[in-house]
Amino acid sequence: MSDHHAPADVRAYLEIRTASPSSWSPDGSKLLVSSDLSGTAQVHRLDLAPDVELPVAAHELTPLTRFEEPIGAGYLPAHPGGGDGDVLLLATDEGGNERYQLFTTPDDPASPLAGPEDLDPLVHDPDHIHRPGGVSRDGRLLAYATNRGDGVAFDTWVRDLTTGDERCVFASGGWTGPGGFSPDGRYLAVSELTTRAGDNRVHLVDLHALHDGEVADPLHPAVTELCPHPEEAGTVGTPSWLPDGSAFFLSTDVGRPFVGIARGTPEGEWDHVIQPGWDAGAAVDWTGSHLLVVWNEDGITRAELRDPHSLEVRTGVPLPGDGVASGFRFSRDGRWLSFGYSSPLVPGDAWRYETSTGELQRLTVSPCEVDPATFVDAELVRFPSFDGREIPAFVFRPSGREATAGPAPVVVIIHGGPESQYRPSFAPLTQYLLARGFAVVAPNVRGSTGYGREYQHLDDVDKRLDSVHDLGALHDWLGTQPDLDEDRAALYGGSYGGYMVLAGLAFQPDRWAAGVDIVGMSDLVTFLENTSEWRRAFREREYGSLEHDRELLRELSPITHVERMRAPLFIIHGANDPRVPLGEAEQIHRVLTDRGIRSELLVYHDEGHGLSKLANRVDAYPKVADFLHEVLGH
Repeated sequence: MSDHHAPADVRAYLEIRTASPSSWSPDGSKLLVSSDLSGTAQVHRLDLAPDVELPVAAHELTPLTRFEEPIGAGYLPAHPGGGDGDVLLLATDEGGNERYQLFTTPDDPASPLAGPEDLDPLVHDPDHIHRPGGVSRDGRLLAYATNRGDGVAFDTWVRDLTTGDERCVFASGGWTGPGGFSPDGRYLAVSELTTRAGDNRVHLVDLHALHDGEVADPLHPAVTELCPHPEEAGTVGTPSWLPDGSAFFLSTDVGRPFVGIARGTPEGEWDHVIQPGWDAGAAVDWTGSHLLVVWNEDGITRAELRDPHSLEVRTGVPLPGDGVASGFRFSRDGRWLSFGYSSPLVPGDAWRYETSTGELQRLTVSPCEVDPATFVDAELVRFPSFDGREIPAFVFRPSGREATAGPAPVVVIIHGGPESQYRPSFAPLTQYLLARGFAVVAPNVRGSTGYGREYQHLDDVDKRLDSVHDLGALHDWLGTQPDLDEDRAALYGGSYGGYMVLAGLAFQPDRWAAGVDIVGMSDLVTFLENTSEWRRAFREREYGSLEHDRELLRELSPITHVERMRAPLFIIHGANDPRVPLGEAEQIHRVLTDRGIRSELLVYHDEGHGLSKLANRVDAYPKVADFLHEVLGH
């Protein structure tokens, strides 16, 4: 094998930094950028004065925070007290426990803020979770969701940022969350998850029609349901309003196979208006000049601007390449559109598009010590599964591999979710493995999003193993590729992908040579019993309920079939994981070890559901790489 381009170890890849824009200042002169320059995602400011030369090196951004934990922030639309200067709204948790607290701070620190103690507490109750969901355009009202009522249900609250008064405005006994205010602050959109898999409802709450102390529910007269769909599961997005409040756009797949764009009114009238044929979203800028439509075409981002009234396409939004763009944000005057962009060839950075001239500019350049010319792009393929269905997958074939080296060993990366999708963005470990001669294949097995509602529900409850059968079909496909070695194929995945790794090793022990399980579930029964209370009902929609499906859940659990498992396994878990408790890793590790099967477990005590800190990634992933080198004989 030729690996002369590869560095001595994986660290150079893991230390590639990324940046993405998060929020424009009210006057459009500043942009908040989330960058992991310090090792975790922190808040930075990019000052866009006319004399600033773009792109800006990441280390030249103004750092606003230097917390140990990742933190996110956005500008408030106006100073809540009517004073001068911009104010930031921030959210952070502790050790990955996902109990987010809300803070504010002026956008003028003399030095980077070191921790929450440097901030002004806004909504602070460390025993519970708080999720921001919009600020009114005048900067006065903040909407957020919290489970502080009973620790389980998420109710929607509104806080007056000028007086500190707050009230619960919507509660259904389930999981709700705000989706932004109408331009005049009268209406608040609230999304509510139902007990059906892949289903939600969106309610428009007329805050002017609520009396003091009154809490609305779905049947309250001040509440209008948007895109109602009582007979079928469907997804409904939250509104993006025209500035006069007469209408809005939102995304929905109600009555359609894919998520398209609908136009609605506060009275509840609505109709489908844009159907790209792939899952789509839309946003209107504050001035009402531009309607942005973004869709996910086989995992690749496409975007265009339309007239918000005639819906006529004005122009395509040029992206840097065939990759993944996200976090689209208009400046308040509609002149600029910022977004983050990443592809297998391009680590993530911030970009902006000028709507009047059509000019695309890169805003940031993050550190990358690896020669980008060595990065490998993805090839999209489809392979047939057991029922004849075509399953999409992204295939990365190592470059520079000598023919005499024979077919390459394969690492199959399975995304989490399960209601998610592998998309072709930059992945440092993937590029390292490619540089060392491994091939990487990332399938979107049935149950993945991005391919329509029918495909998304093909793995629900008693159809769970059909997605595992897709892995078996992928192994068969590997056998048809002369440059890929199906006898040296390992499974790798996190969260639900970790479950799929364990399921593949348990249900298909003759196919897979090794597994890497990151925060995965080994027993669906104990997972549901021990996950955070606020998550249980939400996850039972997808997997089945403890009350009605306990025996099925036990049968679908890899640990039930542990006597069949024999491939070496590497496990990574965060001690503070509120989603998949540490016990899921400990029990499968213990049972395999007792049976004499190689099983290694790494636990990080300052992490939750995954590894958010660079120091921990740099510790863990070289060990993963060494494990894969050793067990695949490479």
